[in-house]
Amino acid sequence: MSVVGEVQKNNTEKFVIEAKEYKGKNFVDVRIYYLDKESDDWKPTKKGITLTKYTYEPLLKLITEAYQKIQ
Repeated sequence: MSVVGEVQKNNTEKFVIEAKEYKGKNFVDVRIYYLDKESDDWKPTKKGITLTKYTYEPLLKLITEAYQKIQ
C-alpha cells in the first residue's frame, strides 16, 4: 500500500488516493477518510472506489469530460 496523495474535502473528511496490490493485481483506491474526534486520527470509511487498470482509464476520461463541462 502506498499513499499517492490526499485532497481535503472539508474540515473532517479527506480523499486518500492509494496504489495497492492484492493477490498479485494492482489497483488504485480512492477512499474517504474521516477525522476521529476522540483519537484525532484519520480513519477510512467504506465510501470509496477501487479501480483496476481496465476501469481506471475510462473513468478518468469521463471525469475529465464532466470537469470540462462545468468550467
